[in-house]
Amino acid sequence: MNADTTKTRSRVKLTFDRRLLRYIKPYRVQIAAAAALFMVSSGLFLFFPIVSGQLVNSVTGSPGVLTPAQIIGVLIVLFLLRAVADIFSQYMITYAGESVTLSMRLEVYKHIQSLGLSFFASRRTGELISRLASDVSVVRTALVNNIASLLSNVLTLVGAVILIVVTNWRLTLVVLFVFPLATIVARLYSRSLRPLSTEVQDRLAESNAVAEEAISGVRVVKSFGREAYEVNRFGEAVGGYFKTSIKLARLRATFGPLIGLMFFFALVGILWFGSQEVMAGRLKAGDLVSFLLYGGVVASGVSTLVSAFTQFQEAAGATKRLFEILDTQSNVSNAPNAASIGTALGRITLDGVSFAYENKVDVVHDISLDIAPGEILALVGPSGAGKSTLFNLIPRFYDPSAGTVKLDGTDLRDMTIESLRNNIAIVPQDTLLFSGSVRDNILYGKLDATQEEMLAAARAANAHQFVTELQQGYDTLVGERGVKLSGGQRQRIAIARAILKDPRILLLDEATSSLDSESEGLVQEALGRLMQGRTTIIIAHRLSTVQVAHRIAVLDKGSLVELGTHDELIAQGGLYHRLYTLQFELPDEAPAADETGETTVETPVNGARRRRGFNPLSLLGGSQ
Repeated sequence: MNADTTKTRSRVKLTFDRRLLRYIKPYRVQIAAAAALFMVSSGLFLFFPIVSGQLVNSVTGSPGVLTPAQIIGVLIVLFLLRAVADIFSQYMITYAGESVTLSMRLEVYKHIQSLGLSFFASRRTGELISRLASDVSVVRTALVNNIASLLSNVLTLVGAVILIVVTNWRLTLVVLFVFPLATIVARLYSRSLRPLSTEVQDRLAESNAVAEEAISGVRVVKSFGREAYEVNRFGEAVGGYFKTSIKLARLRATFGPLIGLMFFFALVGILWFGSQEVMAGRLKAGDLVSFLLYGGVVASGVSTLVSAFTQFQEAAGATKRLFEILDTQSNVSNAPNAASIGTALGRITLDGVSFAYENKVDVVHDISLDIAPGEILALVGPSGAGKSTLFNLIPRFYDPSAGTVKLDGTDLRDMTIESLRNNIAIVPQDTLLFSGSVRDNILYGKLDATQEEMLAAARAANAHQFVTELQQGYDTLVGERGVKLSGGQRQRIAIARAILKDPRILLLDEATSSLDSESEGLVQEALGRLMQGRTTIIIAHRLSTVQVAHRIAVLDKGSLVELGTHDELIAQGGLYHRLYTLQFELPDEAPAADETGETTVETPVNGARRRRGFNPLSLLGGSQ
């Protein structure tokens, strides 16, 4: 480990408490009030041993200020007052604790949402959920609940120690002898406690991640018959969590009782020595009872402090993980002088663009391309050619390693991310719908859209008819990821969402590649309406769809190798021609029309005749 790393870690440890206190600050009044009431409760409890001792002295014949009946009355009043103080203190500390939890969760979640795609590429969803749920709860318990109870217990402990010194200083020495031993034991245990509790939280996050992956990918699991495999994988993950939790439980189980054992021996010593003092006439029986009760208060206070110490050690690991997320900087952020743009014209310019992921190897290299407003450009190339990477640079999911991406002549880095993405809509190949209603998913494109705007978007996307046939129409719940709808229905909802947004730039990732013929026709027709007057970039997996494009950009190994229309590229006989012939046999003569007037070509893959019927460009006033 180098010196810089050590310095950084030390600095992080030192700033933990200070950074956490800002979460408490807005609720300091409630926490202070709760702490004050805890102290009142503790102070009232300190009277109990004195009053009990007076009762013993009274019944054993020693003179006292109050009668036994009066002493009982005082005890009842003390406990009633203490109960009232405890009720209000518990409510206020719970309110403050839940408020702190809410603030922390919101801040961590907000920060997670602000991070770039590279962060999510290296993190699993289940792990992040565990950080939001489990780690925040651990920090909250240590931070809020323990601080208030810590103050009251310190007061109780100090008060009890003072009173036992006043009662009999010789007996006090027996109790105080335990404190150095307890401190040594606590330090020894803390060395194992913190790393173990950190490991427990990590194991929990791992098991959550495994479960989340299997549940979200349940279709794949069931299609391959891997239920038993996933159960075994989850069993191994929770088994690891169980083993580590048992180690931590074993440590906790021995820590508390060991401290208690020390105080038990001290109690035995007090009983022996105190009985000698009573028999020698130097101590009243009631005072011995008071001393024993105060000894119990001290033991209880030390036990609470030990428990708080344990929870603080456990919270240290959870705090570290939360701050690791909060300290993560997004790979894409607004520049200090970034300007907000309005509605763009839609000209996209790539000038010498290169990009490399974390392995530093260029995925796209020195690409220059100018896309006119309203132009439809198809990106074509073998798998791994860099199509998706280039696609992701336009909404600025990533920034290029070299070169610039411009919108209407302005570098994307000189405009705010929000205003840039307000001009862009993406229709992916694998559509993700949220587990709300159809209405919620369409309105995601424009949250304040009117009912008429939403219905118009649904009709333009060829979605209105099937939606009205659903049992609850637009209020029908689509299920997680839209599982209750077919692929074609999900795509049309996604298109309606994009139409409602009314973007200037449209990014399509071959939205029809996995659909049946009927759904494909409806989706293509909806896409045709969506593309009207918008700058559109299409990632084309099936080359039968690229003829809608005004131009085709062919990528190979991260470089732009060909650019032109379909006919121009076929005539060149280059990479595009080879890719096209792999998917379609080019007939020597023009393909014949069938009885419907549509033309067909043979595919070398399965010999099926593919229709070339609907062409979205026809809706734009162009030709095939």
